[in-house]
Amino acid sequence: MVDAFSKNFIDYEEYPVSADIQNRCVSMIARLFNVPGDDDANAMGTSTIGSSEGIMLAVLAMKKLWANKRKAEGKPFDQPNIIMNSAVQVCWEKAARYFDVEERYVYCTADRYVIDPKEAVDLIDENTIGICSILGTTYTGEYEDTKAINDLLVERNIDVPIHVDAASGGFVAPFVNPGLEWDFRLEKVVSINVSGHKYGLVYPGVGWVVWRDPKFLPKELVFNINYLGADQASFTLNFSRGASQIIGQYYQMIRLGKRGYRRIMLNLTRTADYLSANLEELGFIILSQKSGEGLPLVAARLDEDLGKQYDEFAIAHQLRERGWVVPAYTMAPHSDKMKLMRVVVREDFTKSRCDALIADFKLALETLDSMDSKRIQHEKEHAAEFHMRRRSTLIGTAGPQIKKQATYHFNDDHSLQAKHDKSHPVC
Repeated sequence: MVDAFSKNFIDYEEYPVSADIQNRCVSMIARLFNVPGDDDANAMGTSTIGSSEGIMLAVLAMKKLWANKRKAEGKPFDQPNIIMNSAVQVCWEKAARYFDVEERYVYCTADRYVIDPKEAVDLIDENTIGICSILGTTYTGEYEDTKAINDLLVERNIDVPIHVDAASGGFVAPFVNPGLEWDFRLEKVVSINVSGHKYGLVYPGVGWVVWRDPKFLPKELVFNINYLGADQASFTLNFSRGASQIIGQYYQMIRLGKRGYRRIMLNLTRTADYLSANLEELGFIILSQKSGEGLPLVAARLDEDLGKQYDEFAIAHQLRERGWVVPAYTMAPHSDKMKLMRVVVREDFTKSRCDALIADFKLALETLDSMDSKRIQHEKEHAAEFHMRRRSTLIGTAGPQIKKQATYHFNDDHSLQAKHDKSHPVC
């Protein structure tokens, strides 16, 4: 990777092996996602800076296919829409707005935090370009029921594709829960994105997007260019970028193989289950799935029946004083009165480190239990003030990317809420 820091990946003529390595990675990922056919000859995909770019490419492809079909039928094609869960990552909203696609949401409820398949399919009309299904939601790490959406589309004979946002789950589910049908085994799934820098075990930033067949990537989106002495095809939003992250992904794949990834992901799942069990004993209600039914993370909230005077934000503040950054936030729109905390289990989160976190959770609860109501209120206010101060620092430190956060504000419930009244967790 160090040798590749200075290599511009787009310069295929000077660095042809980097392109070959990318193609090998695309082939391996396509096979991992059960691309149709006896081999991966039909696999079409590319590396990206991350899942956000992969999602944008997939949305562009779905919009173009829909528009081409509408043009051929002599129908208007100026009002496309896409269906998704209200708990999607903000990059989905960006993709829809940047490319003039109407966002249609299936809203979460007080006891459902994933998309409802029937409600999603019922939202379809002649202007729907596709449905997004998430393999591992940001809030609770749950896998949405892609198979149920697929089966409803087949049953009703509706010609609408599914894109699976497998940013986190794409490198987890195939190894921990291989029987789960969410990928190209389902006929309506036409494209999948996955992040290499999440559970792909590579440094930021690298992602991947693959299509089940080249016909689902319109040819007019693929640019054949002659640059630096070589003809090349390009269908990314970015152009120049380093080759090192692609080298890192290839290294992990050939070094670990399926067996290595399986051992790591199973270990993370066991650690997450262990943490869940201990937090339940401390009075938390676990919202995330266990035993490999979701991502290896723990989303939990305090049991309101315990009548505690403090909330999840006060606990997060106590943990921060002990060196732990455990985010507390409110749930997605229409269920945003619920507060929760989330711990993402990564490959370097050992059982001994998990025990240390559990001990500090116990100490945080004991400390808050011993406080009087006035002191607890002060803790809550201090936690909210900390969030505001941190936000002001980020906005004041200048780069254009960071300044984008100025479009958000913290509301009275401590949630990070956009001006259009949709909130998202801070990852």
